[in-house]
Amino acid sequence: MVKKKLLLFILVASAIAGNAQPVPSARQLKWQEMEFYLFAHFGPNTFTDLEWGKGTEHEEVFNPTQLDCGQWCRVAKAAGAKGIIITAKHHDGFCLWPSKFSTHTIAQSKWKDGKGDVLRELSDSCKKYGLKFGVYLSPWDRNHPKYGTPEYNDVYVNMMKEIVKNYGPLFEFWWDGANGEGPNGKKQIYDWHRFEENLRIIAPNTPVFSDIGPDIRWVGNENGIAGDPDWNLLDTAGFSRGAGSPPTDTLNHGNVNGANWIPAECDVSIRPGWFYHKNEDEKVKSPEELFQLYLKSVGRGASLLLNVPPDRRGMINEHDSLALVGFKKLRENSFGKPIAAKKISSINQNKYLVKLNKTAVINCIVLEEPTQFGQKIKTFSIQLKNKNAIVKELFGKTIGRKRIITFLPVEADSINLIITEAKPNALISGIEAYHIDQKLIEHQ
Repeated sequence: MVKKKLLLFILVASAIAGNAQPVPSARQLKWQEMEFYLFAHFGPNTFTDLEWGKGTEHEEVFNPTQLDCGQWCRVAKAAGAKGIIITAKHHDGFCLWPSKFSTHTIAQSKWKDGKGDVLRELSDSCKKYGLKFGVYLSPWDRNHPKYGTPEYNDVYVNMMKEIVKNYGPLFEFWWDGANGEGPNGKKQIYDWHRFEENLRIIAPNTPVFSDIGPDIRWVGNENGIAGDPDWNLLDTAGFSRGAGSPPTDTLNHGNVNGANWIPAECDVSIRPGWFYHKNEDEKVKSPEELFQLYLKSVGRGASLLLNVPPDRRGMINEHDSLALVGFKKLRENSFGKPIAAKKISSINQNKYLVKLNKTAVINCIVLEEPTQFGQKIKTFSIQLKNKNAIVKELFGKTIGRKRIITFLPVEADSINLIITEAKPNALISGIEAYHIDQKLIEHQ
């Protein structure tokens, strides 16, 4: 036991001593462990078949007939998702809670005679089913009369405070950088510094998402695909949210020597649109398509935020729930039991060996880097051997929290991982080998 504690102390001290780069905060580490969670775009657009509401929709438009947030959570659990982020207010300005700072809310709707509260129902359901609860709050508001004036920044801050106080704790606060005209024809000058400062005070443990963080960055596309390489680091100096954000290619890959630890989140919808449209019921992504997205998001060290929009009943549609259950089954069948697994506690090695109990067919390797010490591995190679002969050699770039590598199947009895280029004190925390259904993977 003493030797193990000593080794751990040396490992931590060595990693910190060689750390000339950013490392994640406690809230970021906790968030990254979630890996996969759902987005729920829901509001007037659900009932008007629009994607971006105009802000002039009458409140009576919002009237789900069978709203059941418990059903959302049961579906999320069945999908293996760890939480749900809801569009508390989209660009149309309609609030899914009875906000005191707007007259365009569910309190003015006929749903439940104006006494309903979607945020309350979902936050309570998430607690009941052991899920995390998050909120998307669009700064753009096409309805609020103060939008386009300095007073609107007060409104937005008050809404954030209202949500955190009444529905927290939140596992993520999602900022959209969209900035269009309000009802008076003016655009808003968002006081992002004030927004961020206030959130840090009222919700210090809640990670904040935007183009440039501060905690989580947009991945640069809405296809659910992280870059290869994918660095958790990002330079934000000189950039702003929205139109002034870094190039999408930079957001996709991060910066190898970036000044800030801001990991990527891959947002994508299970349907062509973000809100529910009945004519898209037959266009829901298949379990196999979702698995491909998992490989290209979580499998590249990012997190997967999958949008599953409730329908006009206020329920997750059957087409979507079937795909989600199938997606979970594919993940369980693929990664439920490794052929070989090794947890690493070595210091500053550039070669790692995993010996299998016997020769086995392998077509997938999963690598892990202890990101609490930063991200340091730039390139690596994997040698699959059988009776000391190399039967396949693979080459990769970044690892980060998790790296999933798939390839044509080979028979092997050992795996060599070689770090070919890295920053000082690079570490590996895990190596696993699998044989998954070859139909699920793309040949590399």
